[in-house]
Amino acid sequence: MAQRRAEQDGDPVMNTLYGEFTATGNRKVRCAVSLTDRDFIVQRLTPTPVGRNKVVLSLRDCVGCRAYRGNDNADPAAYLAAYFYPLKRRWMSSGVSRQRVEQCFRLATLQDPRANLEEAEKWARAIRERSDREQYLRDGVLMSELSRPCHMMLLVNPQSGKGQALTFYNNHIQRMLNEAGIPHTLVITERQNHARELVREADLTQWDALVILSGDGLLFEVINGLLERSDWEEAIRIPLGILPGGSGNALAASIHHYSGASLVSSEELLVSCGFLLCKGLVSHMDLVSIHLSSSTRLFSFLSLAWGFVADVDIESEKYRHVGAARFTVGTLVRLASLRVYKGRLAYLPATQDYNNMTLHCSNQASALCRLSRDSHCQTTVQNTFHNSCHSNNSLKVRRTESTPPRSSNKAVSGLQDSLLLPPGQTLPGDWVVVPEEDFVLMLAMYQSHLAEDLLAAPDATLNDGVIHLFYVRAGISRAALLRLFLAMEKGAHLATNCQHLVYTKVRALRLEPHSPKGIITVDGEVVEYGPVQAEVHRGLARLITG
Repeated sequence: MAQRRAEQDGDPVMNTLYGEFTATGNRKVRCAVSLTDRDFIVQRLTPTPVGRNKVVLSLRDCVGCRAYRGNDNADPAAYLAAYFYPLKRRWMSSGVSRQRVEQCFRLATLQDPRANLEEAEKWARAIRERSDREQYLRDGVLMSELSRPCHMMLLVNPQSGKGQALTFYNNHIQRMLNEAGIPHTLVITERQNHARELVREADLTQWDALVILSGDGLLFEVINGLLERSDWEEAIRIPLGILPGGSGNALAASIHHYSGASLVSSEELLVSCGFLLCKGLVSHMDLVSIHLSSSTRLFSFLSLAWGFVADVDIESEKYRHVGAARFTVGTLVRLASLRVYKGRLAYLPATQDYNNMTLHCSNQASALCRLSRDSHCQTTVQNTFHNSCHSNNSLKVRRTESTPPRSSNKAVSGLQDSLLLPPGQTLPGDWVVVPEEDFVLMLAMYQSHLAEDLLAAPDATLNDGVIHLFYVRAGISRAALLRLFLAMEKGAHLATNCQHLVYTKVRALRLEPHSPKGIITVDGEVVEYGPVQAEVHRGLARLITG
């Protein structure tokens, strides 16, 4: 392998590897191949180049590379294959999406098969190493990565969404993981709570990551199973991955959004999340502790909903066969008979002192940095925003001498909720009670997306340490509510100047429904109807975000 020094466009001098190989599919085609610190460059040499004869692929888009011998033992050649998923323009519509590009070459410089294979392995090793170096820094933030080699447990719910999860695995994910050199064990879930039971009892030392190919409900099971273990503190640190295979796919859409990529859906979202999974970078993720009226405690990674949003989510289950479009159908049906719910809502605002807290990054693999689109590893939460509403829309609770001190509510998992009081006890003075008691919806979000095409909390990040609380007061017209959800597709609902919408950032909340019937959902799953409390725990879980 020839090595030489190159300097391009004023950049620092880089080590460039250079070789001349033939194309695997056509031995008459000879190419000059260069590997810089950032790019893989292929220049066609023979036959006479025509049209576009130079390809430049960024190593950031490379998921893997391998060297191998062919099936013909009489052939001394070795082969080099590199796999990329660059952003490319779509054929039939505007915009870009990640599309697979394979570069494969035949190396037969020598007659010794072993020497040719060693040459191919040197190239493959250099491509992998330089690709890894390119990904550690994202917008100036040092990221941690999965251990290599990484053995994943891949949990698939074959019934989720349109029932295509196994097809997605066979058509896309299996190949991508093989290209990235990631060994994995496929586990097909057979019933509700199967995954929860499995991870609660499993020997997690066998796995470096748990990956879910399904809707958000299967990840809900896995997280709660991990936190029900006696070794929950260690178990919840295992990196989790999500691949969209359901109807909503909210967390998958959020991860794609956090990567800075433009909007995609369906199989394009699957490929994007598969690419991010193969890159293997890990971030912190907030979890929210939720207490139900029966003293049951759940852990949530996505949302808590009451009213219109919860109604649509559950009542649209009958339209599951149409995929993500079920939510559009459900929204139109529920708008036709809009309901008003009575209840009491209170919350602990994310104060300025808390908002200015900084997440310090560590260069050690055990101290993971959050995924951030800022130029520094710091979370600064903006002030509460009431959409066209004034501060008199909320009332502070007066502190009295009889107000009990905050308790440390120690639950089964051992994780303490320091901000929540037992139901019925008077709230401390720094809590805010919403004066209105007639609502159309209450939605607490901790990720950016509520579904693939609903950017509900544009300012949310994986571990900002806050709950993004939205509520819509009664009196809103059907047309105005429809406009809100249409604007939410692009995250523009906060700019609609809707007089009935309120948005604020909080650390904890209490909801006491007064209507005799209704639906409450946690991460899209129905929970018992009644009083509910929630508190955010910053960066408790780990998520593979690429």
